[in-house]
Amino acid sequence: MAKKSTSRLPKRKGEYTFRGKTVAQLQEMSFEDFAELLPAKERRSIRRGFSDSQKGVLQQFRDGKESVRTHFRNMIIFPEMIGKNLEVYNGKEFVKIEIMPEMIGHRFGEYSPTRNRVSHGSAGVGATRSSKFVPLK
Repeated sequence: MAKKSTSRLPKRKGEYTFRGKTVAQLQEMSFEDFAELLPAKERRSIRRGFSDSQKGVLQQFRDGKESVRTHFRNMIIFPEMIGKNLEVYNGKEFVKIEIMPEMIGHRFGEYSPTRNRVSHGSAGVGATRSSKFVPLK
């Protein structure tokens, strides 16, 4: 029997590239040069600039903080964040995320789901007319 891979990410050959650039090349780029590789929505948000609190989150990544906690779900993942740990608030709790190269250009909130999947069970006692005749145990 073949052993199944437990990794969520697909196997890849060689080094990861983002739009033809390696991770090392991306990390050396400035924000403006990196923005040119992103789709229009992300590119415009970088051109508008960051708020003071978003700059604070970026500074925490640059300072080498072990784990950064944030409420910013709309912040873009940059190459300098690769390999760092992040905790994003989903409205109830902080969800831990390890940033990988495949996440470049996406937003924090994409990896912190806000809604849980609902699995409906059987009807409870007294929920239907026929449940009066069902034994409790």
